[in-house]
Amino acid sequence: MAAYASITSSFTKFALTSLMLAALTTGAEARGWFGAGKTSAEETIALSDLPVQGQRTYQAILSGGPFRHDKDGTVFGNRERLLPPARRGHYREYTVQTPGSRNRGAQRIVCGGEQRTAPEACWYTADHYASFRRIAP
Repeated sequence: MAAYASITSSFTKFALTSLMLAALTTGAEARGWFGAGKTSAEETIALSDLPVQGQRTYQAILSGGPFRHDKDGTVFGNRERLLPPARRGHYREYTVQTPGSRNRGAQRIVCGGEQRTAPEACWYTADHYASFRRIAP
């Protein structure tokens, strides 16, 4: 019985240590769980600090278009879970033109809210959803 307790205790310590190490190495999730630092969606960027193409896209969102790409205005699923949790359909994505790019590039603006031309908040990503910064108009 003592041997069983020793094995169980060792396994529990190993499992807890493994979970802690995994959490510490997962980036944004670890910061959120342990409250150390901001997640990328909490960081801000001034509208005037966006590239000119991003400023144009933001203005097009507020005016209802026109948009160059079929995907503009479609639902953004937030699968990366970097933006605040919301119901499906809350977020919509828009392309920020990347000079010299033959495709849509990596830059996007994602906005959330019920009204497309009056979003509650918008975020800019320069790295195709790996990080976000909230746009401060």
